[in-house]
Amino acid sequence: MADGQYHNILVPVDGSKVTAQVLEKGIAMAKACDAHLDILNVVQVTQLSDGYAPASSLSPDQTYDLVKTTQERLEDLKQRAIDAGVAKVDIHVRFGNPKQVIGRDFPKDHNNDLIVIGSTGLSAFERIVLGSVTGYVIRVAKPDVMVARTQK
Repeated sequence: MADGQYHNILVPVDGSKVTAQVLEKGIAMAKACDAHLDILNVVQVTQLSDGYAPASSLSPDQTYDLVKTTQERLEDLKQRAIDAGVAKVDIHVRFGNPKQVIGRDFPKDHNNDLIVIGSTGLSAFERIVLGSVTGYVIRVAKPDVMVARTQK
């Protein structure tokens, strides 16, 4: 980015304990840059999470309910961003591999120039089995990546 300013900021959230901190960092960056904020949740078919429900072996009605619930939660996050002073906010739900969607596909489709992502939303076991989404995004994403660390 030539002018040193971000214009389209992506904040992927997964409903884990770090979601609030990641969103707050994304909001702060969007306000500082007067940038558009995209809040994204990626539903993975084989997702293991203590946040939003996994989508494996769900009926069409269950999938609809999952997406509806996720959209409602994202609407709450969008309202939090608006209340904090971010003028341009959109929410998105995508199905797929979070690594690929966050690291490559979504930023390309939405011209994001910054990704604000949590250090991890997974347990140690899940990181071993699934690998770290954050690590992958840091390695492959074309936009800048800011890692929001959890407060202890």
